[in-house]
Amino acid sequence: MSTPMTASPENIRLVVLDMAGTTVADDGLVERAFAAAAAELGVEPGSAEHTEHLAYVRATMGESKISVFRHLFGTEDRAQRANTAFEKAYGDLVDAGLIAPVPGAREAIEALAADGRSVVLTTGFARVTQDAILAALGWQDPSFPVSLTLCPADAGGRGRPYPDMVLEAFVRTKAAEGVSQIAVVGDTSYDVLSGVRAGAGLVAGVRTGAHGDEAFRAAGATHVLDSVADLPALLSGAR
Repeated sequence: MSTPMTASPENIRLVVLDMAGTTVADDGLVERAFAAAAAELGVEPGSAEHTEHLAYVRATMGESKISVFRHLFGTEDRAQRANTAFEKAYGDLVDAGLIAPVPGAREAIEALAADGRSVVLTTGFARVTQDAILAALGWQDPSFPVSLTLCPADAGGRGRPYPDMVLEAFVRTKAAEGVSQIAVVGDTSYDVLSGVRAGAGLVAGVRTGAHGDEAFRAAGATHVLDSVADLPALLSGAR
């Protein structure tokens, strides 16, 4: 695996942030929505198959959800049925008010933008679910300083661990002169791997979500942070 070319934090011009688990605290909603998807495909809760599938979902947190379901359910028709059920269940949970920002996430995004950096939010969810999350948090307000939001469909259909969304952010925002001026931050090894594959100058894992330090380092993280709230200080050279 290649190692990212570490940039001086102060030189970062584009910051690509994951949503669920990184900037958004969803409190296990992915697993709850997966239960609905599994039920749609006839996988009984408590069965060995359900346990095996749930373990795979946990291991691949951060990956495009349709890719996960293609692996689990084999045919495209079954994968699409599972994905539709998952997205509906997750959207219902969002509508029920069961999500919130990670503490300090909004302030971190505002601080990054105030320092002249462009911020892009990415997700492995479909656009309809991403928009529901943004709306629930009030992050679609024109005053909220996010330059762009991306889902796998916006980058040709390939989500993490591929680098496509990071590179799409680079091309669309034109905020950085080269990929070494990009920071990628997420709570899963797949977030980290996507940043490494994109050649980002800074790739950080955060301890507020699915994976931990060992997984981050194995995937090639240059930094591990307690939270995205710590990112502005890192980029300003204060830590």
